[in-house]
Amino acid sequence: MLKLKNQIDLVANHGILRLYLFSTAAIMADTRIARTHIHKELLPLLSRSRPKFYVTALLSSRNIFHIREVHAQVVVNGMLQNLTVANKLLYMYAQRRVLGDAYALFGGMGERDSVTWSVMVGGFVNVGDFTNGFATFRELIRSGVTPDIYTLPFVIRVCRDMKDLKMGRLVHAIVLKHGLLADNFACASLVDMYAKCKVVDDARQLFDKMQNRDLVTWTVMIGAFAECRNADESLVLFDWMIEEGVVPDKVATVTIVNACAKLGAMHRARLVHYYICRNKFSLDVILGTAMIDMYAKCGCIDSARGIFDRMQVKNVITWSAMIAAYGYHGHGRKAIDIFHMMLNSGVSPNVITFVSLLYACSHSGLIEEGLWFFSLMWDEFAVRADVKHYTCMVDLLGRAGRLDEALELVESMAVEKDERLWGALLGACRIHGNIDLAEKAVNSLLELQPENAGHYVLLSNIYARAGRWKDVAKMRDLMSQRRLKKVPGLTWIEVDNKTYQFSTGDRTHPRSEKIYAMLESLDKKLELAGYVPDTNFVLHDVDEEVKLGMLYSHSEKLAIAFGLIATADGTPIRITKNLRVCGDCHTFTKFVSAITQRVIIVRDVNRFHHFREGTCSCGDYW
Repeated sequence: MLKLKNQIDLVANHGILRLYLFSTAAIMADTRIARTHIHKELLPLLSRSRPKFYVTALLSSRNIFHIREVHAQVVVNGMLQNLTVANKLLYMYAQRRVLGDAYALFGGMGERDSVTWSVMVGGFVNVGDFTNGFATFRELIRSGVTPDIYTLPFVIRVCRDMKDLKMGRLVHAIVLKHGLLADNFACASLVDMYAKCKVVDDARQLFDKMQNRDLVTWTVMIGAFAECRNADESLVLFDWMIEEGVVPDKVATVTIVNACAKLGAMHRARLVHYYICRNKFSLDVILGTAMIDMYAKCGCIDSARGIFDRMQVKNVITWSAMIAAYGYHGHGRKAIDIFHMMLNSGVSPNVITFVSLLYACSHSGLIEEGLWFFSLMWDEFAVRADVKHYTCMVDLLGRAGRLDEALELVESMAVEKDERLWGALLGACRIHGNIDLAEKAVNSLLELQPENAGHYVLLSNIYARAGRWKDVAKMRDLMSQRRLKKVPGLTWIEVDNKTYQFSTGDRTHPRSEKIYAMLESLDKKLELAGYVPDTNFVLHDVDEEVKLGMLYSHSEKLAIAFGLIATADGTPIRITKNLRVCGDCHTFTKFVSAITQRVIIVRDVNRFHHFREGTCSCGDYW
């Protein structure tokens, strides 16, 4: 057998691919050996020089060796010039992920059509070689070939996966240039790409222009709004989809379940659950885990546990979701119990499990337990700590006032520090009034996120609590110079299937007079019960009377007052706050739950607070 090989240097924008292929001479000299190794049932077919027999032989090939044998016969019998045969051979190499052979064949093809280009671009994309996929697509455009609806989705998918919005817009322009936007598949791919790149407005514009929207496109658009913190619009789209007669499948249902979780809309959560039951969707790992998260984030931990207990199959993500649910509801002990149940069931914890567990310990004040689990990660389960685990530990130690230990952990850690880590340290400084360490944390935060107004605000608040008003003024001037604005505190409440929003001092609600009348009535009862407004939480250098007025109309209080006049006696009141609930509002809500005998569930940016009969589930540790 001749050992001669041809070295093919294929030069493209993406660099040089050095591929080795047996030369035609070597293959022809070795025809006898090739024929011997081809599986016997193909020999009668390959003895005839008709393209369809080679296609049949390729389709019958069981592995890469058979494909190469057929390739040898194609060369020997002079059939490589037949584009149908060459394309099928190229497809078989790409399908088997043998891109070296595929690109060598592609490079030697004298004639190429849209199928050829589609197979080659798709082959690279499917193995994750996005660089060569893009380069081959550029080669296609420069060759003057019109891209078709089969090639373009591959390239759009690369833009999506790489979050390459610039290239995505260029591909969109090519789609427009060649008049392919009318194709549903190409348009849906662009919607998906813009959605994953977080450019939801562009995705929505394309979506609205589509003549025929299939279930996949609806699901992508619903998911995009949920991911980009506009879950309310997801629910609107879901309703529209139903009205259009599109029947959601399990994947679409999981997407809307996730939207309900982000919005915290209990009424919608119940409706989605009813839809799942009515359609008899099984509680598999994906749907069941999503529903656990949905109910937990809607404030109903008992319903989340009910779903968990009914699931026949649970994986590590399911267990982790239940641990996390108990964690942000302040039930650290129950989270630990679930962890031990998981171990007893034979499921090993992973990185996510320990993040959930350490978070639960942190928010329940379980300091020693958290330290033990942190050491257990590597020693028992070979799970290496990343920045999220260190963030939980800094939060754990910081909340407990062990700031020196928290700082020592930060300075000794080997992994790269991020804004969440320094944010946890800064939050601990706020709780315990450590100004020096707070300044250190803010300096590190501003190096990472100089445009995040929240960091300036938090340090300003720490200065205000210490009465350092000159420093407060400096921070506010700095924010003004950099044109940064504080995120306003907002609170939402769902009443009669409609969500209402309140801001501090809000009087835009149609029932504002009754809301403020309820607050005035509560004020008198609370004073008799022993409630004293804590003006330390008014971080402005103003008179005490002004401070009392500012506390009086916080958005949480307005939402609770509205809940009291708009919902039936004895029913829970559920509100959501976009920031951390302030200490005075926390105390206010405890007293209100006692004098009204109402359960009040507050979801803030960090966790849930369940107020019942004058106490909170957080145990005033938050």
